[in-house]
Amino acid sequence: MVMVGEETSSMEVDQCFLKMKMEGVSIKEWKDIPVELLIRILSLVDDRNVIVASGVCSGWRDAISLGLTRLCLSWCNNNMNRLVLSLAPKVAKLQTLILRQDKPQLEDNAVEAIANHCHELQELDLSKSLRLTDRSLYALAHGCPDLTKLNLSGCTSFSDTAIAYLTRFCRKLKVLNLCGCVNAVSDYALEAIGNNCNQMQSLNLGWCENISDEGVMSLAYGCPDLRTLDLCGCVLITDESVVALADWCVHLRSLGLYYCRNITDRAMYSLAQSGVKNKPGSWKSVKKGKYDEEGLRSLNISQCTALTPSAVQAVCDTFPALHTCSGRHSLVMSGCLNLTSVHCACILQAHRAHNPVPHPAH
Repeated sequence: MVMVGEETSSMEVDQCFLKMKMEGVSIKEWKDIPVELLIRILSLVDDRNVIVASGVCSGWRDAISLGLTRLCLSWCNNNMNRLVLSLAPKVAKLQTLILRQDKPQLEDNAVEAIANHCHELQELDLSKSLRLTDRSLYALAHGCPDLTKLNLSGCTSFSDTAIAYLTRFCRKLKVLNLCGCVNAVSDYALEAIGNNCNQMQSLNLGWCENISDEGVMSLAYGCPDLRTLDLCGCVLITDESVVALADWCVHLRSLGLYYCRNITDRAMYSLAQSGVKNKPGSWKSVKKGKYDEEGLRSLNISQCTALTPSAVQAVCDTFPALHTCSGRHSLVMSGCLNLTSVHCACILQAHRAHNPVPHPAH
């Protein structure tokens, strides 16, 4: 199936060829095709064919160097490190690079090559790169200061010192995935993120079990624009973390607290209170059907067994975008058998529809 964007690009290429034919331009070899046209052709082919094209002739290499802004090499199951080393000098304009791996291949020298040549890089996915060390983060800090999105999930060899160093130079970071980076995520690292990355909007700290309230509070104070935060499996945090997030991160839309068993009703009531305080017109918005634009949309409190129905219901009532109804589970409470009475507005409306209140005259 041809996407609309691809169809448009294909038509543009056809028009370029037609124009050249009308102007009497003769094309006998690849080198006769203008670089601008080669760049448009590149936008129509997949990443594997881009790699092939890079070895055809100087014309294609120039087109890739000048026009390739996005590349995904996750399909490469073998020799990814060697491929990155050979490609990095040819893709200086790259803005997005996906290097997700099923088995560890990347080594520090490949990331250093990226940092040395791809200075315009904004999005980088290095997830599951188990062989990478702090060398890679130090290289990125100096070579790719414009990074806004970085995925390091599953990279277990980084230290918190290297994460802190990275944030001093990559201050434009908005999305950072550190899920499973147990050694890299500490209160010290979170303090550095809070001090240096005040544009942060999405942060995944899942299963980083060494962080405490001190780190989360530093994050809340320093990143007021935070929209998504995953603290699943962060077993040391308590209500203090949630209270700080509720007070300081007024744009918070998604919060993951799975298996945070120290969380109690105080945390829930602080979220509910922040919703009332920060969104005084929320109920008017609900009536207009615009409540999805405000407040919490996703909350995972699975295995938070200390919570009571009244506290969780207060959160659900404050944020109508939280759903417990079938197919729309944005309030996740798995393993909390005492919360089965908590329901969203949809369930209550459906119940009223099936059980209308009889008219007094009847």
